[in-house]
Amino acid sequence: MSRADQIFVNMCTDIMENGYSSEGQAVRAVWEDGQPAHTIKKFGVINRYDLSEEFPALTLRPTPLRNAIDEILWIWQRKSNDVSDLKSHIWDSWIDEKGTIGKAYGYQLGVKYKFGQGVMDQVDNVLWQLKNTPYSRRIMTNIYNFADLSEMGLEPCVYSMTFNVTDGRLNALLNQRSQDTLVANNWNVCQYAVLLHMFAQVSGLQAGELIHVIADAHIYDRHMPIIKELIQRPQYPAPKFRMNPDVKDFYEFTLDDFEFLDYKAGEQVKNIPVAI
Repeated sequence: MSRADQIFVNMCTDIMENGYSSEGQAVRAVWEDGQPAHTIKKFGVINRYDLSEEFPALTLRPTPLRNAIDEILWIWQRKSNDVSDLKSHIWDSWIDEKGTIGKAYGYQLGVKYKFGQGVMDQVDNVLWQLKNTPYSRRIMTNIYNFADLSEMGLEPCVYSMTFNVTDGRLNALLNQRSQDTLVANNWNVCQYAVLLHMFAQVSGLQAGELIHVIADAHIYDRHMPIIKELIQRPQYPAPKFRMNPDVKDFYEFTLDDFEFLDYKAGEQVKNIPVAI
C-alpha cells in the first residue's frame, strides 16, 4: 500500500483526535457564505517520504498530478506570478488587477542577488551549488520576503527549501507555515517530490528523502466529514513515476517529461469548499 496514504491517515487521525479547535476565536478565513472558517490543528507536523522507495501520491483519491507539476514549473522554472501562465485555476481567488498574485512565489524566485559566485536568482544558485559544492550546508531558498509581503496576493504557505547531499542522494527539507490538509497536503507533497527528482537528475544525483515540516496543519470544520470518509477508504500501491532521463537542463523540462504508471486510486472528492 502507498506509504503516502499511511502518513496521511495517521496525520489526519492525530489532528482530529488530539488537535486544537479554533471554535470561539476570531479567525481570518471565511467561507463563501461569509461564515467563519474554523479549524482543528496540530502545530509542528513532520512527515518523511523516501523517494528512492516510491512516489508519494495518495491512492485514497487521485491527486491531479499534471496540474501540480504545472504549478511547480510555473513557480520554480518560469518564475512567474502571472496567473494566465497556469493551466489550473487554483490562484483565481488571489488575482490582482494586473492578473498576477503580486510579488509572491515565482516572483521572489526570479529576483537576482549577489552570491559568492556572482549575481543570480535563488533557483540558479541551488543548481550551481548542487553541481559545484554539493556537500555545502548552505543550499537553500526562502521566498518569505518581509519587505514585499504587503504586495503579495497571499503570503507564501510553502516558503523555504533546504537541500542536502548525502552519499550521492539529494535530500530536501520543505518548510510550510500553514496547510489546508484536505485541499493541499498531497498536492504539495507530490509537486515538491517531482521538483526534488528534477534537481537530482540535472545534478547527477539520486533522489533521496523529502522531509515536510508543517507549522500549522489544520482541517477545516466543513472538511471534517470528508476527511472521516476519506481515511476509511481502501489503499492501493503507489504509482510508478518516470521522468525523461534525457533532460539534463532544469529549464528544459516540460509537462510531457513526466509520467505516472499504474495509478489506481479511489473516487475523486468533488466540490470541496475552500476557505479564503
